[in-house]
Amino acid sequence: MPEAHRAKRGRQSRLSPIWIVPLVAVVIGLWLVYDNYSRRGPEVILEMPNAEGIEAGKTLIKTRNVQVGRVESVKLSEDLTHTLVTARMSQDVDRMLNEESRFWVVKPRIGREGISGLNTVLSGAYIQLQPGDSEESQYRFKVLEHPPVAPPGAEGIRINLISEIGSSLRVGDPVTYQGLTVGRVEDAEFDPEERQMDHRLFIESPYDDLITESTRFWTASGIDLGLDSEGFRVNIESIETLIGGGVTFAVPKDLPMGAKASAGDTYELFPNEESAVQGTFTRNLEYVLLVDDTVRGLAKGSPVEYRGVRVGTVTNVPWHFSAPQPETRQRFAIPVLIRIEPQRLIDKEEEIDLDEWRARFDRMFGFGMRATLKAGNLLTGALFVDLNFQEEVADYQPETFDGKPVFPTTSGGFAQIEQKVSNLLDKLNALEIEPILGKLDRNLATTEKTFEEVRAATESFRSLLEDPKTREIPANLNASLRELRQTMKGLSPDSPVYKELTKTLQSMEKLVRDLQPVAETLRDQPNALIFDRSGGPDPIPRAPDR
Repeated sequence: MPEAHRAKRGRQSRLSPIWIVPLVAVVIGLWLVYDNYSRRGPEVILEMPNAEGIEAGKTLIKTRNVQVGRVESVKLSEDLTHTLVTARMSQDVDRMLNEESRFWVVKPRIGREGISGLNTVLSGAYIQLQPGDSEESQYRFKVLEHPPVAPPGAEGIRINLISEIGSSLRVGDPVTYQGLTVGRVEDAEFDPEERQMDHRLFIESPYDDLITESTRFWTASGIDLGLDSEGFRVNIESIETLIGGGVTFAVPKDLPMGAKASAGDTYELFPNEESAVQGTFTRNLEYVLLVDDTVRGLAKGSPVEYRGVRVGTVTNVPWHFSAPQPETRQRFAIPVLIRIEPQRLIDKEEEIDLDEWRARFDRMFGFGMRATLKAGNLLTGALFVDLNFQEEVADYQPETFDGKPVFPTTSGGFAQIEQKVSNLLDKLNALEIEPILGKLDRNLATTEKTFEEVRAATESFRSLLEDPKTREIPANLNASLRELRQTMKGLSPDSPVYKELTKTLQSMEKLVRDLQPVAETLRDQPNALIFDRSGGPDPIPRAPDR
């Protein structure tokens, strides 16, 4: 018994070979798990406003059209304001993930550059990775709404623009210089605290050398039409800015080039080129015009000219309208703030002494310099401020309005014309109109009577013309003319009548010659027909009188 029991226990304690298979399977499984875990790439979390077109387990992450990851899960954030996309990257992608890396969703887009992402219509949207060059690793990113304008390592310069123009620029809008595209708008955000738009621009190399501390930026709307006191102007940019807008820049002629800009410098974005040029005149004198005439047509930015040369700009119309008027003013005047800009009249390198310029204007005020509102464009009614010397003006008395010196003014051309018309109307009102109107009525009555007589004479003449006998006159006249013509034909030199008439006239001429002595005798002795002629000397023959 004991030997049989020991033999049985020996057989039970021996390991059965059947357990080798599950042990090997477990070892292989653990190895596969370890191998899979060791080969797994890093996990990244992508923040997106919404997960349109993104599917867990299907949406791929690519760079240069090579798959480098896959989306594993999509969920909402804890505050429900955005979505969180968890993606597993490939093992060799770890060096691509840093603070300069960019992610965006590739899907069909229609923009000013054309149509892109058509290959995703059938395959579905995917996430594009743009590797960065930074050494700081990062595994949480915000997915961009638009593809980046330039890669992080691109040569060029990034600068900032601030403006109060609103959303005039969008991401991807071109940055042009004399019509040539040299960069793009990378970002555009609104700052609610400062109430302004913040733009980030990328200027490509080698055009980044054009950006200096004197550079001015303004919006380019494709076609810029202007109709003001200076006339009509048209400025056409490139076709791209014509369709979608953009921004352009230049260094005004009145400024030196200045030092080259540094990355991150901030500039102001002006609404147009004229405003950008005006922003270069930083040294100026401010005066207030107290205008007694209407300021309709005078706007902010209107020119201030001296005999056609621009010397300043209108700053505000009106300015501090509710401020108290000077005591010397009998009428309420409209205050207009202007700016005299001496930089327009001097060389770039010349220093400006504002005190000297102010003293110069004070002397010219004493000599009769006055400001007048004049029409610069009859079509639009735009006005400008004209500075000139006037002969008949009151003596200059220095005044101030709300702490600023007053520029003396005089009435403009329209006000003078209005005054002359008013004086003319006063003279007309003083005239005795009733006697003139009485004489005019009598003249009108006489004229009307004359017209009646002319009308009666016209009716009589019309009746005479309509009489049948009057209508027969032309026929009778034609018959008489025919008879006269026939008679004249009988008196031709070759006709017998003409020959008989000639012979008769010759006979009559002979008879007259024969009767001439008798007539002379009767003239000398009237009684010769009764008595014989008395003796006497024989008469002396005389030639007949002619």
